[in-house]
Amino acid sequence: PGATRIAEKDGMVMVYVPAGTFEMGSNEGDSDEQPVHAVTLDAFWIDQTEVTSAMFRIFVEATGYETDAEKAGWSYVFNPSSASWEQTNGADWAHPRGPSSGLSGLEKHPVINVSWNDATAYCEWADRRLPTEAEWEKAARGDDGRKYPWGNGNVAGNLLDFADSNLNVDWADKTVDDGYQFTAPVGSYPDGASPYGALDIAGNVWEWVNDWYSENYYNTSPTENPPGPSSGDYRVLRGGSWYNEARNVRASGRLRFFPDFGGYDLGFRCSR
Repeated sequence: PGATRIAEKDGMVMVYVPAGTFEMGSNEGDSDEQPVHAVTLDAFWIDQTEVTSAMFRIFVEATGYETDAEKAGWSYVFNPSSASWEQTNGADWAHPRGPSSGLSGLEKHPVINVSWNDATAYCEWADRRLPTEAEWEKAARGDDGRKYPWGNGNVAGNLLDFADSNLNVDWADKTVDDGYQFTAPVGSYPDGASPYGALDIAGNVWEWVNDWYSENYYNTSPTENPPGPSSGDYRVLRGGSWYNEARNVRASGRLRFFPDFGGYDLGFRCSR
């Protein structure tokens, strides 16, 4: 515990999560977070932060990979003026807000507008893999059943990037200022670290995990190293984003999208 390693391909710092048992799920959230159940995992490593735009650029330049958003010619982008999501032609990982935008000043921000397919391709190139949903949750909350990575205390501007006074949405917490309207540079909130040293695992961007989504999977999942359902329509995302309120950045919260879907608040981290 406390050990780190450096991934060769992209220079990502990885943190160690020891083997053991933890309580997965929550009685405070939606029905798909229930029942709370004990899960035992082997030891693993997980990226300390979300994969950045600069790291993703290394991958694309090395492989010539084309993301799902690039193939489709568009991605979903949040318009702060209208407080709505808009299908934006020319938006992709390298042009986050459309063809006239770029990555200048965003190199250390998490890569966005990436699908589950894109995240999987990156992790395979980097000699890693997407974490399972159970691995992600343990890395986020440890083995003491905490609500958030930092514990059970309320969200605050020094802990994560979430919907606050910088964002024009009805559910934003106007009493908090986390310093950013949208994404923040990875590692900006060391006070919000998980028990194993994972950063930004709450807020900033939703993170793809490996599992297919099933609303009732927790009723039948294996107690040891659960791999998720064998098939499905959606893949799971975890952690909440800059767009979400406190309820959605809990360590047990779940979201799902089609595996070829990308958006302005979707990113990922890898494991090994």
